[in-house]
Order: sequence, then structure tokens, then C-alpha cells
Amino acid sequence: MATAVDPVLTTEREFSSRLLRHGLLIATGVPGVYGRSQEFENTIERVDRFVAASAAGDRPEVMRFPPIVNRAHFERSGYLKSFPHLAGSVHSFAGGESAHRDLLRAVEEGGDWSAALPHADVVLTPAACYPVYPVLSGILPSGGRLVDVMSYCFRHEPSDDAGRMQIFRMHEHIRAADPESVMAWREAWIERAKALTAALGLDARLDVASDPFFGRGGKLLAVSQRDQRLKFEIVTPVGSDETPTAIISLNYHQDHFGNRFHIHSANGNVAHTACVGFGLERIALALYRQHGFSRANWRPSVREALGL
Repeated sequence: MATAVDPVLTTEREFSSRLLRHGLLIATGVPGVYGRSQEFENTIERVDRFVAASAAGDRPEVMRFPPIVNRAHFERSGYLKSFPHLAGSVHSFAGGESAHRDLLRAVEEGGDWSAALPHADVVLTPAACYPVYPVLSGILPSGGRLVDVMSYCFRHEPSDDAGRMQIFRMHEHIRAADPESVMAWREAWIERAKALTAALGLDARLDVASDPFFGRGGKLLAVSQRDQRLKFEIVTPVGSDETPTAIISLNYHQDHFGNRFHIHSANGNVAHTACVGFGLERIALALYRQHGFSRANWRPSVREALGL
């Protein structure tokens, strides 16, 4: 009996193939890991500048971190409790001559050589905001803090869908303050995010969403997250029209990171945090999906927004 083919998956694979054929992405032999062409990288840079300009009037603190996080901070964040299946750990050789010989022998024989590489003091960044929370530890100034951060991020989700890369860039704004200020900030960003996608000519909508929590307990967490409307996403067609992809995420963490990293408002209470994250590759992919593979033919308003 022939196996049924998922039409959505077929569409996503076809879009990825077209990106490769047009030379925008470069295959590496690993699902979800791509090289970027000069044009695609240029599109990413223009999207990133557009995102940064959309919040320039807020005068955020700008921070940039490498795509690795202090392991101790990562463990404190609670990420492994909720998303162990997405995490990426860094491992480095630390042995002597004998261990090196054993490693080379395992490589030559096609065996498992990973035991020779114990974990390092860093892990791969799962979201651009994670290195920021330890920096916010302590008493916040009156009015809280607002941070602009951008980084490559890693999540172990091998896929033939170019809209679900294992390593990608995320531009985020993080707000830390009292609950009322944080919630008002996120609510304001919902409308700003809609305006941003409209300026790029994208067919997008706002959805209540949940994170991909792990295990049986994760299903209950996801339901609770939706019921409390802690996470919203702006979704738009990327790989397929039937299953739109999240390109912007708006998250209210309540006091999770405030408790984990001892962040307090000026009044002494545990601070609340929220973030708005822009998937730069996904926004670029949505532009090619909806406006075509020739940037010269994109509508004038979109070209103007991106400075093309």
C-alpha cells in the first residue's frame, strides 16, 4: 500500500528546494542547516535594520553576545526542564596523548568518539534573550530596563522546512520592570508588530500560541500558557499557505526570570519580564515566498521599507 503524502510537508520541501535552486540558501548536508548567499544575507541585514529602527524611539540599551551562554546561567534559567529536546551543548577535547589516540582510533573505525569530549562551560544560545537576564540581576532603576539584543540561536529541530532552521538569527527586545509596565509594553508591541508586517506587505495575523514544552507535563503547561495568553505570535505563510509560520513572538514571562536571576524592581518586588522576538531568517523567507524571488519586482512600498 502506498504511503500517504502530507501535502503541507510536500509544499514546504518544494519551497526549500526553490530557495536552493535560486541560490539563496546553500545546502550543507544537514537538515535545517544552511549557508546563506550574498543576496539572502543582504536581505537579512535589511530586515534587521528595519526591526531595530522600529524600536529606536524607545532608546533601548543595545547588547550583543556571541551565540553561546554560560552553562551555569543556562541551567539556572530552567530551559532544560521545559525544552531538553531543543538544547544544544558544547563539548571539547580535554584529554592527553592516550585519550587522543583512542579518539583517532574511534574516528578511523567509525565508532563513537564523543566520550572523549566532556562538556564545556558554555552551551548554544536557544534564544537571543537568554544571556541578558543574568545581566539584569539586582535592583532595576526606576522605570525598569529595556534591552535590544540580536544573536544566532540554536534549537535541535532537524527539518526539510527552510522555515524551521536549526540555527538562525533572532532580534529581540526585552523589558524588565513591574508587572503593569511590562504588560503595557507587550500590549503596545502587539500593535507595532502588526504594523511592521503590514509595512513589509506580508499577509500576517496574530495568534495565541504556546511553546513546544517537553513530555506529558508539557501539554498541561502549553494549555496553561494559552489560557493565560502569555504568548502571542504573528504568523504568515512561509513554507506553505495551510500552515503559517511564526515570524514574531511576543512573550510574557511573569516573574520566571525575575525569580531565577534575582531581578527586582525599584520597589523591591521581584521584577516581571517580557520579550518580543523577530525571526530574521523567517521574515526574509516570508518576503521571498509572498513577493517572489526577484527583489527588483517587490512592490515599491516594501522596497522602500527595506531601503532597496
